[in-house]
Amino acid sequence: MNVRQITLAIALYAVASGAAFAQATDWSGFYVGGNLGHARGSSDRIVSPDYSATGYFSASSTPAIAASSVGSVDPNGITFGVAGGYNHQNGAMVFGFEIDVNSLNGDDSRSATGTYPCCAPTAYTVNETTEISRLMSARFRLGYAHNQSLFYVTAGHARTKIEMRDTFTDTFASATESFSGSRTKGAFIYGLGYEHDLKNQWSIKAEYLRADFGTVTGTSTNLNAIATPFPSNVFHHSAGLDLDVFRIGFNYRF
Repeated sequence: MNVRQITLAIALYAVASGAAFAQATDWSGFYVGGNLGHARGSSDRIVSPDYSATGYFSASSTPAIAASSVGSVDPNGITFGVAGGYNHQNGAMVFGFEIDVNSLNGDDSRSATGTYPCCAPTAYTVNETTEISRLMSARFRLGYAHNQSLFYVTAGHARTKIEMRDTFTDTFASATESFSGSRTKGAFIYGLGYEHDLKNQWSIKAEYLRADFGTVTGTSTNLNAIATPFPSNVFHHSAGLDLDVFRIGFNYRF
């Protein structure tokens, strides 16, 4: 059973058992908790070298390399962490604010090989890796309370760390190039969730969050072929990131 199936099972169980309680929950006040889930990323990748008359590549080689490098990787991974926040309830409406800090470890790679248009059968290979780590967010929550259930939507700001690790090699003159770089990116994050009161100030929740972190870029000038550097051939590296997070958690209300 995966995380999404567990999340759905918890929500269905909570809804089914909610009628057993006679007294409605008061969600007002501070709370702290923890969560565990799955993060599913999608990263569009490209490695694009510049052409230079004094460089290593022919004019037809650089667009061929860029075209081969276009693709997508899926840096998926487990996420877990802690959260805290505050709710204010007015009738059935609940307004709140939540901050969470999570570990997130996911990476994925792709490899593409092509033949030089100018110089067949010699070929080149591009390897691309995207890794994501850490996820932090500060979000508002707006919910509707019914008996022991709280249905809510949430939106705010998130930050994550995106790392690229790329290499280029060929069989024409044993050329090599590499790039490694990381950047912390911010994005608008939004989602929805369900929280169920377990009594004794404890509650269980299931939620889905989504964020588009845009694109990170970097350059390198370390192309070498048979020990000869070609710094005029600048390589441009690019990775985008869309992130979907499914998680369950427990909260303790003070």
